[in-house]
Amino acid sequence: MPRRIPALDITAFTATSALGRGCGAHLDALRDGRSGLRGNDFTTTPLTCAIGRVAGLEEAPLPPAWADRDCRNNRLAWFGVQGDGFLDAARAAIERHGAQRVALVVGTSTASIGATEEAYTRLDGGRFPPALANPHLHTPHSPGLFLREVFRTRGPCLTVATACSSSAKVFAKAERLIRAGVADAAIVAGVDTLCGSVLFGFNSLELIAPAPCRPFDAARQGISIGEAAGFALLERSTGTTCPRLIGYGESSDAWHMSTPHPQGAGARRALADAFMRSGREPADIDYINLHGTATVKNDEVEAKVVAELFPPHTRASSTKGWTGHALGAAGILEAVITLLAMQHGLVPGTLNTTHPDPACGPQLALRNEARSIRTAFSHSFGFGGNNCILAFGRGDDA
Repeated sequence: MPRRIPALDITAFTATSALGRGCGAHLDALRDGRSGLRGNDFTTTPLTCAIGRVAGLEEAPLPPAWADRDCRNNRLAWFGVQGDGFLDAARAAIERHGAQRVALVVGTSTASIGATEEAYTRLDGGRFPPALANPHLHTPHSPGLFLREVFRTRGPCLTVATACSSSAKVFAKAERLIRAGVADAAIVAGVDTLCGSVLFGFNSLELIAPAPCRPFDAARQGISIGEAAGFALLERSTGTTCPRLIGYGESSDAWHMSTPHPQGAGARRALADAFMRSGREPADIDYINLHGTATVKNDEVEAKVVAELFPPHTRASSTKGWTGHALGAAGILEAVITLLAMQHGLVPGTLNTTHPDPACGPQLALRNEARSIRTAFSHSFGFGGNNCILAFGRGDDA
């Protein structure tokens, strides 16, 4: 059985999404009730939907030193890593601990598949064009290989690709690496960009909403795809007042390729493990950032689990109406939003939702609420039943 784990300090974190670059942009958008979703202007083939697009990527090639790694996904990673002084904080940690003692764990689901799509549309004599010929662009490890050179880490470098839970699971892997003595610190990241394969793939599954998504609404019609890059630096706790990773829970439904277990068996197992590792009980959780994709089955199952397991005073919301579903980057993006909520005493509402599904309990917050948050969970449930719950605590808690 899982045991309680030592907390890890989160000494730096940042995110870039459709809401903007850095924590300040995200906090301002949350306070203002401003969504980052917009009409689909990404695909040349028409597809009526809303997307969460990061502005400026097309006009921002990578610096010359990494010109052979240039693609939308790596541009987004480069955008993201510069937010909130994160690159400087990470390099300072590498200087403190040594490059071989800092792990890099990256979550992604599409990696740079957009670059592969583009390369096939620009074949030259049956070959990829020179600008897209670097094999590092066409591997699931593409963002990790790029970020390893950016940070100049020389410790373990891992890629996690478990669909929508990918960049939540990076926190769990980092904690195990540090606890096992393999690393003294870890940089965790999640990067995923928009691409045709994802947009039209989800549309073929009839999961794309024609208008901005409405998580947990009785009339919800599906997801809005977004893109994001998020980063966090984890180190052993030294008694500072940094926010902390205090636990996590993981499970696999092995139930269906794209549908959760009807009773939420995997989600319940992940929650049980998160309670044990964090030493917390349901009544201790002030806020839950829900997975809340706005698909019919996912929201129904998650709503039932939360309504049954948590007391009425726990507040819960989905923030995908603000950012869209960032797929492999969703876990860390929503972890950053959760940390901001804790720092600023703000429960984000569930944007676009007006009539909650009958399965929802009193926990669901439709509008922003001012509330002290000392302990929070963040839910990530991926295709194939890859589930991860992250537990965060404030550094000023005993």
